[in-house]
Amino acid sequence: MQGEDDAELTAAVLAAQDGDETAFRTVYRTVHPRLLGYVRTLVGDLDAEDVASEAWLQIARDLDRFSGDADRFRGWAARIARNRALDHIRMRGRRPAIGGDETELTGRPAEADTAGEAIESLSTDAALALIAQLPQDQAEAVVLRVVVGLDAKSAADTLGKRPGAVRTAAHRGLKRLAELMGAEGPAQGQGLGAVPPQPDPHGRAVPPPSCVTHSRTRTQKDM
Repeated sequence: MQGEDDAELTAAVLAAQDGDETAFRTVYRTVHPRLLGYVRTLVGDLDAEDVASEAWLQIARDLDRFSGDADRFRGWAARIARNRALDHIRMRGRRPAIGGDETELTGRPAEADTAGEAIESLSTDAALALIAQLPQDQAEAVVLRVVVGLDAKSAADTLGKRPGAVRTAAHRGLKRLAELMGAEGPAQGQGLGAVPPQPDPHGRAVPPPSCVTHSRTRTQKDM
């Protein structure tokens, strides 16, 4: 299904570049929800729609300059959205708390994998509510990797960092999300096909298995 979805988005982008307005609406409907989620991690709920609209105006204006497939388009759109968000932040006199250690990962604890799989089962609002509690660099890395669906290199290009730094931030963010989901309990997992968590033999609730909410999600195993 992922390949089919990517092929459809690639075809829609190409048609939109030829002036097909219906194809552009298809591109918008496909990409906008995840792009908006990313913008929300940068500017908050109040301004996210306005900033995303500014990003789409630039995407539409510069679309004929874009070259690439669906995955490259997601990364290109995310870079535009991030630039518009940072412009917005500068105009308001605020700075995002972006930073973090750029050490390459040498290990990937199991709880981070569990968090990535569980995040896939949450509704967008529930997932972003948890992600918003992370440091900004971790929040951006997790959203770009798990929600937007970029690989480490594309996410790194978007953030202007090395792929190793993005893997590190995503790993730490997913590990922290595992802790947050344990503290929040199962009520967060309702939405977009989530199933109730099942108790393990010791009576602890465990996240539902692989309830994927979209075709481009990746767990920490893929990072």
